[in-house]
Amino acid sequence: MEEQANWAGNYTYSAARRHRPETLEQVQELVTRCRKIKVLGTRHSFNGIADTPEDLLSLEHFNQVVALDRERRTVTIEAGVRYGDLCRYLHGAGYALHNLASLPHISVAGACATATHGSGDRHGNLATIVSAIEIVTADGGAVTLSREQHGDAFAGAVVGLGGLGVVTKLTLNIVPTFAMRQDVYENLPLAQVEQRFDEIVSSAYSVSLFTDWQGANFTQVWLKRRVTEHDSFAAEPEFFGATPAGDPRHPIAGISAVNCTEQMGVPGPWHERLPHFRLEYTPSSGEELQSEYLVPRQHAVAALRAIHGLREQVAPLLQISEVRTIAADDLWMSPCYRQDCVALHFTWIKDWPAVSKLLPRLEEQLSPFDARPHWGKLFTMPPARLQSLYPKLPDFQQLLMCYDPQGKFRNAFLDAYLLGSDRA
Repeated sequence: MEEQANWAGNYTYSAARRHRPETLEQVQELVTRCRKIKVLGTRHSFNGIADTPEDLLSLEHFNQVVALDRERRTVTIEAGVRYGDLCRYLHGAGYALHNLASLPHISVAGACATATHGSGDRHGNLATIVSAIEIVTADGGAVTLSREQHGDAFAGAVVGLGGLGVVTKLTLNIVPTFAMRQDVYENLPLAQVEQRFDEIVSSAYSVSLFTDWQGANFTQVWLKRRVTEHDSFAAEPEFFGATPAGDPRHPIAGISAVNCTEQMGVPGPWHERLPHFRLEYTPSSGEELQSEYLVPRQHAVAALRAIHGLREQVAPLLQISEVRTIAADDLWMSPCYRQDCVALHFTWIKDWPAVSKLLPRLEEQLSPFDARPHWGKLFTMPPARLQSLYPKLPDFQQLLMCYDPQGKFRNAFLDAYLLGSDRA
């Protein structure tokens, strides 16, 4: 197989073979005959969660919308569909998704499997709108689980981390389409964030706070708001001490905003404002590493203070840091299981030896707040510590054994972090 790296180029997959099936029957045949197999999405994970030494299955041909149900307000899609493509289809049909991640390039199935999220006090992660899921399990059979019919098993399967089988279809809840505007403010004082955190992050549909941790302020605030018929489209002259940006901004200083979604309060469709980056451009900086930790909402300010105390170690390795909020959910392996969370994201320079030395210090500072790492990003937390943070892990382990008793879909990452084993 040709050498295959992830999107950022920091991880090279070790699979001996790669398959690109075009039909459900081909997926079932591959799963039946392979001893170890994993699914590769759009390669946006920064670790080995999707790797295997044997067979990798790409769902790049599973990229179609299957059905739009206007009565039930759902859309059913094949698992390889990217958010950017789905959004254009839905908007054209008069519908929308409740939220989006910072980039639209990722696959729906991969994002849901890892509890990837956007921002907004009232919005759960992207997996929370899944209402049904089709999975090809270890014996080659296709099963469909729905929230309506399967309760607990469904709540365990949606953020499945690739361990239950090959997800081939998803049904998502949708809402009527809507318009949004995006305004960027600069130099929000850290003191304001500490004193008025709840007011700040609840001030718009989606709020992102950016900082390089070099000073006593957040360098940028991105406010994404729904447009109403009463909107004057004039930016407020001040936002908790921050001032409006004079021109479009990229989150990282010195990088052109050309690949970012439109700002300056210009109204537009929801899917052209909710992400930070445009589908037709390379997202973020392209040369980077990423880590992210989610802490319970009540610990947000204390966690920010803890990071600020490490700023002399963090800043030299950092491109940008982002703070977002996510609503609680009922999905077993979601970091937001039954708790509103704040996500603390770090885009590092591409220097893993240095970053890998810093992460244990950062994780130690965040440990009192029960910080949970994003499943698809870089962390050094010991498996036992990570497992202790998921109360439904024993139930998920039973679900794994039920759907995949021989471990066909498990790998070194899942064995270590879900089962406490070093078996590959």
